[in-house]
Amino acid sequence: MNLLFAPCLIFPNAERRTDPEVVTQRVINAERIFREVSAVDEVREATVQYEIPRAAPAGRMSFEEFLAWGDEDTWAEWVDGDVVVLTPANLKHQDVSLFLAGLLSEFAVFRKLGKVMIAPFLVRLPEPLRRGREPDILYISNERVSLLKETYCDGAPDLIVEVTSPESLARDRGEKYVEYEAAGVREYWLVDPDRRQAEFYRLGENRRYRSVPADERGVFKSEVLPGFWLKVDWLWEEPLPSVVVCLKEMGVIQ
Repeated sequence: MNLLFAPCLIFPNAERRTDPEVVTQRVINAERIFREVSAVDEVREATVQYEIPRAAPAGRMSFEEFLAWGDEDTWAEWVDGDVVVLTPANLKHQDVSLFLAGLLSEFAVFRKLGKVMIAPFLVRLPEPLRRGREPDILYISNERVSLLKETYCDGAPDLIVEVTSPESLARDRGEKYVEYEAAGVREYWLVDPDRRQAEFYRLGENRRYRSVPADERGVFKSEVLPGFWLKVDWLWEEPLPSVVVCLKEMGVIQ
């Protein structure tokens, strides 16, 4: 398995205990593992010196052919029959993605709300969109986990988070914004580490996104994950804060 995705082993999909002490220890262990890996120069370099991306196949293909062509390390999207190979994420993008995924995952597990997945895990948007996208983070509530297949999500997740990079900014703010809105993704978060800017969109009754700003304290409250809130400044801290500390401040664990 590519080292880029090794940290996702910290957040397995298997059933887990949700006792406060167990949750706290699990997060502490996950962070210790990540710090140990990050401390080794050779491994740190491996997370940014990615393998050369696979070349896109010539010609158009069906979604089923696209699934057969790719593998667990393929970072590509399917757009109306065409294959778009994505540029690997940089270190800042990866750090913010892992922090948010960890926070969302542990919150969802402790509150027994649903599942959090991280890229590469394909989302097949509903017809007639003909799109297979690779969100950085997605959340599916318990009521809709039947959408999760072995290698992809067959329908619109409840929440999608895209952590933007210079290469993906236009696509995340343009094409994907329109597609996720049309697909019925209830919340769409856009996080830009370079600009230190976070935007939160929620689907209204008219099936259109509306911007939901953070409050006067800089806190965004989600409706998709009941009780979840995010202090936006956490995303820009260097180094990023401990997930355990954040969960304690949120009142999830003691």
